[in-house]
Amino acid sequence: MDSMMLNSLKLQSGKSTLSNFLAEATEMYGGEYHPTQGCRILEYETNLDVRGKSVKADVELWDCSGDRKFETCWPAISKDCNGILFVFNPDQANHDQELEAWYEYFVQQLALKHSHCIVFAHCKERGQQENRVELSELFSNIPLIHTNLEDDSDNVKQVFDNYLAGLLCAMSEKHEQEELNIMNNRP
Repeated sequence: MDSMMLNSLKLQSGKSTLSNFLAEATEMYGGEYHPTQGCRILEYETNLDVRGKSVKADVELWDCSGDRKFETCWPAISKDCNGILFVFNPDQANHDQELEAWYEYFVQQLALKHSHCIVFAHCKERGQQENRVELSELFSNIPLIHTNLEDDSDNVKQVFDNYLAGLLCAMSEKHEQEELNIMNNRP
């Protein structure tokens, strides 16, 4: 898999903790808050169930800062991106406007399919109530998953792995189609 990008929309949304958990990195919970500066790339291997077969996938998880001061880095961050996981804290106000800005840049400009995107409304605290959020119409065809690592980490990992498996299938189909097009256009 070329690259997988994880985006946060707000500071302190729990995106880095979530990234560490999904990539099975060592630092997952707690600790002092340190905002991501620009972008942090986590590379890992995982086994996914793709069409009933176990497939080993190489994943690059791009943990990108939610701070708009890094907006000048977006072109480099978005290059060769295969999918996007938007992460936001549903307890913070104005998430919808910021989510739309990220959508316009990363989904519309890259012409990513909605099936290549997922949104996690991430609650950082144990037992935190799921705040039901309404996203704009732009997100009507993108799954919105409420996550909390302390209460339901197994489900969070399963949802993400299913998302990756779907993305891997789509990438494989696209690659096969490109090969067919090359073969059919031979002189």
